[in-house]
Amino acid sequence: MASIDLQAVGVTADALFAPDAPHGCSLALLVLQAGEVCYERYGMQPDTPFGPGGPVDADTTLISWSMAKSITHAAVGILVRDGLLDVAAPAPVPEWRGTPKEAITLQHLLNMRSGLHFVEDYVDEGVSNCIEMLFGGGAADVAAYAASLPLDHEPGTMWSYSSGTTNIISRIIGDAVAAEGLSHHESMEAFLRDRLFGPLGMHSATPKFDDAGNFIGSSYVFATARDFAKFGEFYRHDGVTADGVRILPVGWMEHARAWTAHDDEGDLGYGAQWWLWPEFPGSLACHGYEGQHVVVVPDRELVVVHLGKRPAENAPLLQGQLATIIRAAHP
Repeated sequence: MASIDLQAVGVTADALFAPDAPHGCSLALLVLQAGEVCYERYGMQPDTPFGPGGPVDADTTLISWSMAKSITHAAVGILVRDGLLDVAAPAPVPEWRGTPKEAITLQHLLNMRSGLHFVEDYVDEGVSNCIEMLFGGGAADVAAYAASLPLDHEPGTMWSYSSGTTNIISRIIGDAVAAEGLSHHESMEAFLRDRLFGPLGMHSATPKFDDAGNFIGSSYVFATARDFAKFGEFYRHDGVTADGVRILPVGWMEHARAWTAHDDEGDLGYGAQWWLWPEFPGSLACHGYEGQHVVVVPDRELVVVHLGKRPAENAPLLQGQLATIIRAAHP
């Protein structure tokens, strides 16, 4: 049975929540082992241009940023199990029919190997497709914006991390679950609530949509740290809920963590809408801008959640601290 050194976890948590912590600001830290919360701590939300800060607690919902991509992977899995989507088939994107983009499969999109042009930059507005898509001219229909970008490489030949491809996947899911009498937004919201968040007990989870009704699956789910932990635990059990109900296809965790590429910048692996931490074989992780993480380490029966606000350049510092927590657990 797995065990964990809670004293070592506490020492690392003290460093994470220190006012002058070099990585930045930590808002929540939650550690589960064998499905039980063994460490939980919250910090202070700083003031932002969007409003005043304040104390964070177990009921505070915080932004996922790109952790939403892994939630999108789960939504695809539900529809694969239903027989409504085939990852090996050409991606059902109407505007690609009769064009070279028609060769892009859903699997290419999941693996970030679509070949589509996309600059994933969070700072330089002049060159960033991500900023243009989320906050500029593409914000009204994020999927249409991403789908319209040129094909730079033959599909399947080049890995390039892209929030745009995830939003294309989100629209594919929305098209597949469209219900008569409901808007695109309403159908997708009901699907996520009834088929994913509800069965997992993620009752705080709130997805965000664009004006066209697309779930912005690249970036926007708000939830408590405890609910993000439930999502990690769900994948640790290969898509089976806490009460024993299978939602995802058998082996969908393996689909998520099947190696696709190595990211030299972060020295991490990539699977399908999930990151891989090479130091911990078999692990898989949701990552989001500013230090959002859900790290799942099955052989240690471990799920580690960190939510915060840290500068992008400090990612290695934060991930190093989270790795220290993981090392405190033993199979």
